[in-house]
Amino acid sequence: MAQEQLYRILQETSGELRDRGSRFLAYAFPMTSPATMDERLAALRKQHYDARHHCHAFRLGANGDQVFAHDDGEPAHTAGTPILAAIRSASLTDVGVVVVRYFGGTKLGVRGLIEAYRGAAEAALASNQLDPIIPRKSFSLDFAYEQTSEINRLLHPFSLTQVQATYTDRCILVWEVELAQYPLVIKVLEDQGHAPQFTGERY
Repeated sequence: MAQEQLYRILQETSGELRDRGSRFLAYAFPMTSPATMDERLAALRKQHYDARHHCHAFRLGANGDQVFAHDDGEPAHTAGTPILAAIRSASLTDVGVVVVRYFGGTKLGVRGLIEAYRGAAEAALASNQLDPIIPRKSFSLDFAYEQTSEINRLLHPFSLTQVQATYTDRCILVWEVELAQYPLVIKVLEDQGHAPQFTGERY
């Protein structure tokens, strides 16, 4: 089964939904850690000090496996979970959404709340620019100058980015390659007697 292609959002955007007098104001923003949510949530609580609820959710990580959802006083799983569902449905990670509710005097019921919170989150996310997540690994290779042509020939078929070069009596180069190509690159080098060293992973 192919891994899901995930995306980041590039800027903060907002959206609004109204239902039977209640207003749902949604704010979607890029995140780098849970601390980003703490900071943004504190600012929105101050901005919307008179709102009844500030429900929120986030998703983090290259695989989107770090998640959090909070109902902030709404019935369990009627606010944070639908917000998170909107994030997942859009194939997003490294993103947080806060939905501020101003109660309009009419109860919406469980189904109504779920639809309103998810709809508001979707409205905030819909207008955002997306950046695809492309996991990459880096490796280094230590080789003699006279092996440069051979190394270039072996690596030519791959889409590599050179990120570092150190020249002394030998060449020590560091490249990045997309995660999907990494095993094959390493195998090609090792089959020819070279010993690449893993140096890191990023996305």
